[in-house]
Amino acid sequence: MRILVIEDDEQVGEAIQKSLKEQYYSVDIATDGEEGVFLAKTNDYDLIILDIMLPIKDGWKVCKEIRDEKITTPILMLTALDSVEDKIQGLDSGADDYLTKPFHIGELLARTRSLVRRHTDEKTSKIVAGEIEIDRSTRIVKRNGKQIELSAKEFALLEYFVMNKNKVLTRQMISEHVWDMNFDPQSNVIDSFVRFLRQKIDKGFEKQYIVTLRGVGYKFEI
Repeated sequence: MRILVIEDDEQVGEAIQKSLKEQYYSVDIATDGEEGVFLAKTNDYDLIILDIMLPIKDGWKVCKEIRDEKITTPILMLTALDSVEDKIQGLDSGADDYLTKPFHIGELLARTRSLVRRHTDEKTSKIVAGEIEIDRSTRIVKRNGKQIELSAKEFALLEYFVMNKNKVLTRQMISEHVWDMNFDPQSNVIDSFVRFLRQKIDKGFEKQYIVTLRGVGYKFEI
């Protein structure tokens, strides 16, 4: 899953990014409202974490512009402003949730998981696809009840596959959701990670979940 953090406080932004990356999310950071709108319009994110007090354009304007572009990505607003009127303005501008600073990082991560689930067909932290079971809160993966050890990027790739099971996923789609904006889509990194993942979840089983579609991409086929 790929998240955009729009936050001008460098320390806060880096702390959020570090915590999200530890949970296997890919993270892009914008430090002003204008850059945030540009990235939100340019890339396909699974969640936007948006501060209100931003230079150039404040969070309310950013949120409204994103929604005016018909972008439905969930938005979690962060702010030190805790009045009811501020919360109403944030929600009315198109935000999905609101978190007041200072906040506990555990609550931020819980709200992140909730908003990402709300934006997909998966409504719980556990995803089951055939013999594969993923617990997104503990980052544990099992096949037929046997735990499989995955790296952070392998987990993120499998999560994206499973959440889009039976759908054709191009390399561009995969790069946009599993890697950040520093990724080079022309490299063979995606193919390498798919190969590593296939070795861990499909090797030795009759049922092969990850299917290669030559010249197109991949499909997690149930």
